[in-house]
Parts: sequence; structure tokens; C-alpha cells
Amino acid sequence: MRGLITKGVGGFYTVRPESAAVGVSYSCRARGIFKKDGCTPTVGDFVEFEALDAEDGVINAVLPRSNLFIRPPIANADLFIVMIAAARPAPNLAVVDKLLVSAEMAGIEAMLCINKTDLLSREKLRRVTEIYEGLYPLAEISCAEGTGLDRLPSLLAGRKSALAGPSGVGKSTLINCLRGGAELETGAVSGRTKRGRHTTRHVELFDTDGGGMIFDTPGFSSFTLSGAESGALAAFYPEMRERLGDCRFDDCRHLKEPGCAVLSALSEGRIAASRYASYVMQQQEIEKNNTY
Repeated sequence: MRGLITKGVGGFYTVRPESAAVGVSYSCRARGIFKKDGCTPTVGDFVEFEALDAEDGVINAVLPRSNLFIRPPIANADLFIVMIAAARPAPNLAVVDKLLVSAEMAGIEAMLCINKTDLLSREKLRRVTEIYEGLYPLAEISCAEGTGLDRLPSLLAGRKSALAGPSGVGKSTLINCLRGGAELETGAVSGRTKRGRHTTRHVELFDTDGGGMIFDTPGFSSFTLSGAESGALAAFYPEMRERLGDCRFDDCRHLKEPGCAVLSALSEGRIAASRYASYVMQQQEIEKNNTY
């Protein structure tokens, strides 16, 4: 049978048969051949599996993937939603930009969702939104007040959407809203560290009321880009990508080279300083990783 992995914990995978009604699933182990081949079944994978009884089964094959993310570990996403909070915790734009680059590398659509807009003045919120306007779709919401949520179901309908971002920004709360009030565990922000406490401990794929599916992923404050190359990084920044052919040198890395179109746009305010700072940090990180 064909099925979809909707959850994976401790070597057991919840698989929903392709033709089954919502709620019907099997708890499956993967055959040993996967470990030998270096393939790990991932939430979002379509698989061939065999039912052993009414509840248990075994995964025989992972079907070809359209994309695969290492962190968060998900497969076959159609939309990547980067979620941050306007405040509590304060936005970490470096993490936002890494997540957006991850989506660009995978070749899937990305959008930015800003929660807790009720905690920040319009003027201060504007300082964040103006960085990404014109680059990615934006959704400004407040799960606490129920505002801005009305446009999300149509965006998610018919797609598997990945919801990713730091702890404490309200990912599980948003999923509860999109599932008609279903209660995933949610958490508050630590008063000592000002960071969110982890409430999601594994990846899981849920149905939404609007006819789509959404991945809930563990929160995190930092991660390393995997598979990115220093010379190709600028191509994953839309505002830099459109200027790559205008640099004086074909191999320009957009750091300090003369005649660089990216640096020129930065000096003219057409590229946000925070986005360029993220680019430089990622370049340094990639080069450091390539040293070892």
C-alpha cells in the first residue's frame, strides 16, 4: 500500500494509507535496508508499506521526494512558512534569513508570518515588515486576538505547509487555530532568557480545517545551513539574485570587490542592512564549515 508519514518518534512512524479516511493510520517500523542505504524515512514522505495487522505495519520503500529539509526534518513541503513573534521573544532576523535561504535552496515558495502583533506598535512592526516587503508574502497576525488569520486557510488549502521558527513564537497556538481549536501543547516565553520554551518535541503533520496539511516542528534559536556553497549563496537572496549579472567580476562574492552591484544597492538603501549582515554571517559560516 501507499501511504503518507505523518509522525515519527523513536523509530516508529505513523503512516496514513493513501485512500483511507482521516484518523486511520498504522504504526510502522522501517526495514533494516534503510539504515544500510543511509536513508531515513521522514515526516511528509510518501512510502510503500505493508500492513501486518489492523494497527501495525512495515515500511518497504520511500518514494521519490520533491524536497527534503534536514532541520526541520521534513519532506515534500509545498509552502515554507517562517514564523516569528513581533515581541516576546524579539525577532531573530538572522534565523529568519537562514530559514528563507533553506526554502530558496529547496526551490519552494516561502512566506513570513509575524505573530503577536498586538504586542508591538505599528511603527515598530513596520521596521520589520519593510525589510521583507516585495521579497516574500507577509502575514501579520495575532493568535491571542484572532486577527489576521482569515487569509491563511486559502493559502494553505491543498498544500503541505511547513511551519518553522524559534521557540515561543506561537507555532502550536497557530496550528490550534487552524484546526478548529484542537489543543496542542503550547508554552510561554522564559522570563530569564526571553526565549521561548520548547513545547513541540517532534515533527508532526496535521490536517487543517481549510483542506490543507501543516507540519509542526520543534523550535530552535540557531542552526547551520546544509549544502550551501559560498559562491552560490547570493542566488538564494531575491534582492541580490536580480543584480548578479551587473557586477564587474563574474566571480564576485559581494563582500568588498570593486564594481559590485550588490554593495552598490546596499549603499543606496535598496538592500536592507540586516539582510546583508545575514548574508555575510552565512558566508563566514559556510567557509568555516568547509575548513573542517
